Amino acid sequence: LPIAVVDDEGITRIALQDLATRLDLYALGSLSDEEAAGLAYMREEEQLAGDVYAVLFSEHGLRVFENIAASEQTHTEAIGVLLERYALPDPATGEPGLFTNTDLQVLYDTLVARGSASIYDGLVVGALIEELDIVDLDARMAEVVGNDDILLVYSNLQLASRNHLRAFYRNLVNRGWDYTHEYLPQDAFDEIVDGEMERPAD
Repeated sequence: LPIAVVDDEGITRIALQDLATRLDLYALGSLSDEEAAGLAYMREEEQLAGDVYAVLFSEHGLRVFENIAASEQTHTEAIGVLLERYALPDPATGEPGLFTNTDLQVLYDTLVARGSASIYDGLVVGALIEELDIVDLDARMAEVVGNDDILLVYSNLQLASRNHLRAFYRNLVNRGWDYTHEYLPQDAFDEIVDGEMERPAD
């Protein structure tokens, strides 16, 4: 039962009801401090992505921002499901653009200012956010020991970020604009943007 749903443009949402069904198959393990901190961070990082895209849609009116913002809401909600599953405190404020993590607050403010300058800057910010998401999810997955339920969510979120990076990159290229990656290594970036939109295997 796949939990990621991919449309024809690569926009990838998490099917939350299917996620709940899948999670019922996993025993509830114990979490390390690193795993718990990772969930809290990713809860807000996924919110950051959606909140930035919502602002950029209001600024620029491009459908890619609206569509990916909607999918990012399902991403942060998927992390919220895990927080509830493990009875962890939820850092999400419930207010767009407001974050408990001060580093993410600074990042949000910086990216909104940068992305609002022009359509080009907005698309660049979109690609940067997805790059950062991929890198951060790699780091968080490396911290997970024995909790396959968390890896299930993280791996599907990373698939979504790869698809969304492709979507933003192709929007740039189709307009004749260049993009220089900032977070991913060159080979990893090339492999993603040169590849087709992915769909979950399971």
